[in-house]
Amino acid sequence: MLIKDISLTNFRNHSQYHLDCKPDTTLILGENGCGKTSVLEAIYILTRGKSFRATDSDIIKRGEPFYRIAMSYDTGEQISAAYDGTTKTFKTVDKTSKRLPSKNKYPVILFEPHDLNLVGGPPSRRRDYFDRIFSDISEDYATSLSKYNKALRQRNELLKSERLSPTDLFAWNLLLADLGTTLSKYRDVYTALINQTINVVYHSIADNNDSVHLAYSTPVPHITKEQYLKSLESSFEKDRILGYTSFGVQRDTIDFIFNDNLAGGSASRGETRSIILALKFVESNIITDKLNKKPIILLDDVFSELDESRRKCLVNNFKNNQVIITSVEDFTY
Repeated sequence: MLIKDISLTNFRNHSQYHLDCKPDTTLILGENGCGKTSVLEAIYILTRGKSFRATDSDIIKRGEPFYRIAMSYDTGEQISAAYDGTTKTFKTVDKTSKRLPSKNKYPVILFEPHDLNLVGGPPSRRRDYFDRIFSDISEDYATSLSKYNKALRQRNELLKSERLSPTDLFAWNLLLADLGTTLSKYRDVYTALINQTINVVYHSIADNNDSVHLAYSTPVPHITKEQYLKSLESSFEKDRILGYTSFGVQRDTIDFIFNDNLAGGSASRGETRSIILALKFVESNIITDKLNKKPIILLDDVFSELDESRRKCLVNNFKNNQVIITSVEDFTY
């Protein structure tokens, strides 16, 4: 399925904007600050259900009461979203709802400049990034993650109560144990899946013998639900003092390992760029294989961060996908 066009009304700094998309590569050209990224953001909302960088109240053009975005596919299918300052609604051919229906979601590979800082960034950023990938691969993972985060917030809120007994947390502990073990199993499987090809793909970009893989670390390796539950219960006093849940998969880390060392401290800028490019290509291949859909590729001003050889590699690897690129300079490959 290919995007045919998209229209924006009162979205960021756009009063009105319309873009016709090509089936292969569409270039959005303009100076920094002119709203190029906003177009990719609108596409992301209509394909994934939410923005990748802000809340809806931040998106409305200043001084306006609402925003609306509408998109059509080459199949004739149309979808729109509107936010009136209070409520966001999605409208498809047969339904209006507050969330984008699962059947209307479409896989997207988003590549933005600060993805290049992913290797050396904080563990939480990598965890969030891979959560996004794994959620694209599996609806069950996405649902489990959403429920886990809600239960975790509820437990953390209770921990701030003055009068609290272990039994007050039992229902939340039980839910976290169930969902936490599920998430840990998924993360183990999917990091292993990425590791099957990321090293080979990296070599095709960097043309050397360096080694790259992901290392998944969790406080709950191969733990049962019963063991998870007991660990939460035994951390009750500690958690009361801290005011948050100290045990669980929210403490997981996924690190890039480069030549047997943490890539964040050992890979050069060029090597880091090759690692992230390899990850994007592997991500696209896995989604295509698992979902039988070619993801739409959104490239947000990343060409300025890449040298000539990596630019060509990026274009060549995504030549069979629909690609929408923002850039401050024109180019042809």
